[in-house]
Amino acid sequence: MAEIRPFRGVRPAPEVVAQIAALPYDVYSSREARKIVENNPLSFLKIDRAETQFPEGTDMYSEQVYERARDTLREMKAEGQFVQDENPCLYLYELTMDGRSQRGLVCCASVDDYLNQVIKKHENTREDKEIDRIRHVDICSAHTGPIFLAYRSNEGIREKITEAVSRMPVYDFVSDDGIRHRVWKIEEEEWNLDICRRFGELDSLYIADGHHRAASAVKVALKRRKENPEYTGKEEFNYFLAVLFDEAELRILDYNRVVHQVPSEIIGNLPELLKSGFWVEYTGKEEIRPRQKGEIAMYLEEGWYLLKAKPKICPEDAVRGLDVSILQDHILSPVMGIQDPKTDTRIQFVGGIRGLKELMNIVDGEENAVAFAMFPTSMRELLEVADEGRLMPPKSTWFEPKLRSGIFIHEF
Repeated sequence: MAEIRPFRGVRPAPEVVAQIAALPYDVYSSREARKIVENNPLSFLKIDRAETQFPEGTDMYSEQVYERARDTLREMKAEGQFVQDENPCLYLYELTMDGRSQRGLVCCASVDDYLNQVIKKHENTREDKEIDRIRHVDICSAHTGPIFLAYRSNEGIREKITEAVSRMPVYDFVSDDGIRHRVWKIEEEEWNLDICRRFGELDSLYIADGHHRAASAVKVALKRRKENPEYTGKEEFNYFLAVLFDEAELRILDYNRVVHQVPSEIIGNLPELLKSGFWVEYTGKEEIRPRQKGEIAMYLEEGWYLLKAKPKICPEDAVRGLDVSILQDHILSPVMGIQDPKTDTRIQFVGGIRGLKELMNIVDGEENAVAFAMFPTSMRELLEVADEGRLMPPKSTWFEPKLRSGIFIHEF
């Protein structure tokens, strides 16, 4: 049974929310983050990526960087750029992209639910990325970026959320990328108790995005438990910031791949080499997308090919049957020698939001490169893998729109 609860949110003053709200810290390189903070000194990246406040070349993982993040948050609160609600609240967060909206419940989720696998994951995490966020969360004593969770569609929850958004939002703004963001604050104890009870009847919640943030929040909580001789289990550090979305409202884009430095004898014969497992069709210079599961679009210097996986390489298995697994198992590993896509520097992952032109530009700009455009992984596939307690290959899902950091902060 899933446990969620209200919290006293730290959030931007309405007049500066549009300036503060920022995409997640891991979307940007350090150079990109610096440029954004330079152009917008209120951007939340100056807290989430506090190396932006130091000269270039400063170790972004040094103690002084994390302490600067903590101090900046305190200063912005003192200056009134952030305010804290007096009472524990729940919040609703709606994002609208290309006329399509998704509404999430902003709350605190339970560390123990993560440990007991009520909150299920579908990806592994990397230790180096965990260590960074562990130090950020621990030194700031705050969760500054929400974990993106999904739940199986529930009519009662949907009705309850629809009822609550009839009031005036506390925020309503459009970010630079054209996404509209609206937020409602729910203080009524009866409403909050009822929605928490409804979520308490769900068997599982699922991490859609934010595996490293979730793992880091949990490890900080375990550290605080050991350090606290009067630990009761009710402390704020036992809960982490989350936004919960109905699976039916979520949109997964393709997560594409480019392989660099392919040997000439392979890249020159690639279409022929793939014919044992795929039907291979040359389609020309015009960009094409896979139209259904089992199709992969491949781009070489001479143009696009449509690869259709033959039934013999499409197992009825939650993980091995994923298109990204078929690509890995039947092209990247046996043909190109990429055994571990997490560590092999020859592979580049390109989010679908960047479009197919990005793939073409990369391949056209160098020798011996090839791009693969994927059909998006479905929510059904994600839930099935998570329910089996298994893991997808890295970079299997790209969710859009991205939640903004800085709109909600959970201090503990």
